[in-house]
Amino acid sequence: EVDIKEYSPLALAYIGDAIYELIIRSLVLNEGNRQVQKMHKRTSSMVQASAQARIITALNDRLTEEEHAVYKRGRNAKSMSPAKNQSVSDYHKATGFEALMGYLYLKKEWKRMLELIKAGLDALENEVS
Repeated sequence: EVDIKEYSPLALAYIGDAIYELIIRSLVLNEGNRQVQKMHKRTSSMVQASAQARIITALNDRLTEEEHAVYKRGRNAKSMSPAKNQSVSDYHKATGFEALMGYLYLKKEWKRMLELIKAGLDALENEVS
């Protein structure tokens, strides 16, 4: 057993990225059967760094002190890979968001993780409306 607090923020973001994408893919699939290309386009719009940055910004007031600390560790982590087609600011915020998702997943706080994702996706939907 490894203490979750000993994982680097980029390790947390690594697993958080995978978990978040799996959740989004599941949601997109539940919207109904359609061409894979259309499902991929819908998924990509919600998992790209700019969308994750908007989600974490909307969630800021909902985070506990501990969650905010995890997010900040992820946001401030020095990544070796540059942001691809995204602003550096959005990329850092997205890394923080993914670190938080990874942290909650590894702590088995799945209900809280899903609650935050739902609130974030609702905030994205409200931007469009």
